[in-house]
Amino acid sequence: MQKMMVLIQGDFIAPRFDLATEVLIVRFEKGKVIGEPKMIIMERSSDEALCQMAVEENITNIICGGIEEVHYNFLIWKKVAVLDAVIGNWRTAVEKGVAGTLMQGEILPSTKDESLTL
Repeated sequence: MQKMMVLIQGDFIAPRFDLATEVLIVRFEKGKVIGEPKMIIMERSSDEALCQMAVEENITNIICGGIEEVHYNFLIWKKVAVLDAVIGNWRTAVEKGVAGTLMQGEILPSTKDESLTL
Protein backbone atom coordinates (compact mmCIF):
# COMPACT_ATOMS: atom_id res chain seq x y z
CA MET A 1 0.00 0.00 0.00
CA GLN A 2 1.13 3.53 -0.77
CA LYS A 3 0.13 6.89 0.72
CA MET A 4 -0.02 10.07 -1.32
CA MET A 5 0.07 13.58 0.12
CA VAL A 6 -1.47 16.24 -2.10
CA LEU A 7 -1.07 19.91 -1.22
CA ILE A 8 -4.17 21.76 -2.33
CA GLN A 9 -5.69 25.23 -2.39
CA GLY A 10 -9.41 25.20 -3.18
CA ASP A 11 -9.90 23.03 -6.28
CA PHE A 12 -6.27 23.22 -7.37
CA ILE A 13 -2.80 22.01 -6.46
CA ALA A 14 -1.30 24.60 -4.10
CA PRO A 15 1.16 26.75 -6.08
CA ARG A 16 3.80 26.67 -3.32
CA PHE A 17 4.72 23.91 -0.86
CA ASP A 18 5.70 26.37 1.87
CA LEU A 19 2.35 28.23 1.76
CA ALA A 20 -0.02 25.24 1.63
CA THR A 21 -2.49 24.81 4.50
CA GLU A 22 -4.77 22.14 2.98
CA VAL A 23 -3.43 18.59 2.78
CA LEU A 24 -5.16 15.57 1.29
CA ILE A 25 -3.83 12.11 2.15
CA VAL A 26 -4.90 9.24 -0.10
CA ARG A 27 -4.10 5.56 0.46
CA PHE A 28 -3.88 3.51 -2.72
CA GLU A 29 -2.72 0.20 -4.10
CA LYS A 30 -2.49 -1.21 -7.63
CA GLY A 31 -4.06 1.91 -9.17
CA LYS A 32 -7.07 2.01 -6.82
CA VAL A 33 -7.88 4.28 -3.88
CA ILE A 34 -8.30 2.42 -0.58
CA GLY A 35 -10.78 3.85 1.92
CA GLU A 36 -11.72 7.49 2.28
CA PRO A 37 -9.08 10.17 1.69
CA LYS A 38 -8.17 12.24 4.76
CA MET A 39 -8.29 16.05 4.60
CA ILE A 40 -6.10 18.02 7.00
CA ILE A 41 -6.44 21.78 7.42
CA MET A 42 -3.35 23.26 9.03
CA GLU A 43 -3.63 26.25 11.35
CA ARG A 44 -0.80 27.99 9.49
CA SER A 45 1.49 27.16 6.60
CA SER A 46 4.81 25.53 7.51
CA ASP A 47 7.13 23.70 5.16
CA GLU A 48 8.88 22.04 8.12
CA ALA A 49 5.53 20.80 9.50
CA LEU A 50 4.62 19.40 6.08
CA CYS A 51 7.92 17.52 5.86
CA GLN A 52 7.42 16.18 9.40
CA MET A 53 3.84 15.15 8.56
CA ALA A 54 5.07 13.29 5.47
CA VAL A 55 7.53 11.30 7.58
CA GLU A 56 5.06 10.62 10.43
CA GLU A 57 2.28 9.54 8.03
CA ASN A 58 4.67 7.26 6.09
CA ILE A 59 3.92 9.12 2.86
CA THR A 60 5.34 7.47 -0.28
CA ASN A 61 4.30 10.10 -2.86
CA ILE A 62 3.79 13.88 -2.79
CA ILE A 63 2.07 16.01 -5.41
CA CYS A 64 2.73 19.73 -5.10
CA GLY A 65 3.42 22.93 -6.96
CA GLY A 66 6.70 24.74 -6.35
CA ILE A 67 8.97 23.41 -3.60
CA GLU A 68 12.30 24.68 -2.30
CA GLU A 69 15.29 22.50 -3.12
CA VAL A 70 16.15 21.85 0.54
CA HIS A 71 12.70 20.36 1.22
CA TYR A 72 12.67 18.46 -2.07
CA ASN A 73 16.05 16.90 -1.22
CA PHE A 74 14.94 16.06 2.32
CA LEU A 75 11.83 14.25 1.05
CA ILE A 76 13.80 12.36 -1.61
CA TRP A 77 16.30 11.37 1.09
CA LYS A 78 13.36 10.03 3.13
CA LYS A 79 12.37 7.90 0.08
CA VAL A 80 9.32 10.00 -0.83
CA ALA A 81 8.61 10.32 -4.56
CA VAL A 82 7.99 14.04 -5.18
CA LEU A 83 6.04 15.18 -8.23
CA ASP A 84 6.47 18.94 -8.11
CA ALA A 85 5.62 21.81 -10.46
CA VAL A 86 2.19 20.23 -11.05
CA ILE A 87 -0.45 22.81 -11.99
CA GLY A 88 -4.20 22.26 -12.18
CA ASN A 89 -7.17 20.52 -10.62
CA TRP A 90 -6.21 18.37 -7.62
CA ARG A 91 -8.84 15.71 -8.37
CA THR A 92 -7.32 15.08 -11.78
CA ALA A 93 -3.84 15.04 -10.21
CA VAL A 94 -4.95 12.41 -7.67
CA GLU A 95 -6.53 10.24 -10.39
CA LYS A 96 -3.39 10.40 -12.51
CA GLY A 97 -1.11 9.99 -9.48
CA VAL A 98 -2.92 6.85 -8.31
CA ALA A 99 -2.85 5.47 -11.87
CA GLY A 100 0.87 6.24 -12.10
CA THR A 101 0.50 8.50 -15.14
CA LEU A 102 1.13 11.92 -13.57
CA MET A 103 4.35 13.57 -14.70
CA GLN A 104 6.52 16.09 -12.91
CA GLY A 105 5.74 19.60 -14.20
CA GLU A 106 2.44 18.51 -15.76
CA ILE A 107 -0.21 21.15 -16.43
CA LEU A 108 -3.67 19.66 -15.95
CA PRO A 109 -7.03 20.90 -17.26
CA SER A 110 -9.39 22.52 -14.74
CA THR A 111 -11.87 19.64 -14.96
CA LYS A 112 -11.69 16.11 -16.29
CA ASP A 113 -14.00 16.91 -19.21
CA GLU A 114 -12.36 20.15 -20.24
CA SER A 115 -10.33 20.06 -23.44
CA LEU A 116 -8.21 22.67 -25.14
CA THR A 117 -9.81 24.24 -28.19
CA LEU A 118 -8.08 26.68 -30.48
